[in-house]
Amino acid sequence: MSILNKLITAIKFGSTLATVLAISPAAALADERDINLKLIDTKWQDLSNITVNKVLVFAINGILIISGIASFFFLLIGGVQWILAGGDKEGTEKARKRITAALIGLAIVFSAYALATLVNAVFGVDILNFRIPSILSGA
Repeated sequence: MSILNKLITAIKFGSTLATVLAISPAAALADERDINLKLIDTKWQDLSNITVNKVLVFAINGILIISGIASFFFLLIGGVQWILAGGDKEGTEKARKRITAALIGLAIVFSAYALATLVNAVFGVDILNFRIPSILSGA
């Protein structure tokens, strides 16, 4: 078994070395194109274009993303708790409750996103970007 492990290690090392040599900086620099390393802009961004609308859009999208990620991680933690419970009734019950709560959280987040997308498709009101279409008179 020791010889097999050494052979597997040697194959892994060889494939890693071949990958590094294939994607080496010399291969990238052999392209003969000029590379511009000047800084694009060294000034601070102008904060005068920040509006309440942009802040609310950022907050809503951030809340959706963070709550979705948190629900997913709680689902993973519940799964690990279930595995580590080892048949203990109290441990599996706690894990089941955590998994159920995480799935409900994911369902709420996806439902909110789906509802916002549906309202946008049907009525043209983009809730996630706070865009409401205007009715132009005479046009």
